[in-house]
Amino acid sequence: MHSDPAAVRKSVRLYVTIGVSLLVFTAITVMANRLHLVVPIAITVAIIIACIKGSMVASVFMHLTHEKKWIYGALLLTVVFFIFLMCIPLFTIMDSIGTPVRATPIEHAGH
Repeated sequence: MHSDPAAVRKSVRLYVTIGVSLLVFTAITVMANRLHLVVPIAITVAIIIACIKGSMVASVFMHLTHEKKWIYGALLLTVVFFIFLMCIPLFTIMDSIGTPVRATPIEHAGH
């Protein structure tokens, strides 16, 4: 498949398109900086532009669009591990459920 000229042309066209798009979004970032927007709006615009650029880089240059099975597996493993970590405090509390705890009286020191 890598030696197919049509596939090579298609992938090169995709990389060039993403590269040009990244340059355009970088120019948009510079222009947004020169607008001197209010801080909350400037942060929102910067985050939106960064998310768009990051998703383009991650999906194409890191080949994440082709590895969905691995990504979903890693996500599932993360969720399972997170649930396990959140349950650890429950396991430490559950060992004393049902056993009454008696407070020892405090002796006053000669008062």
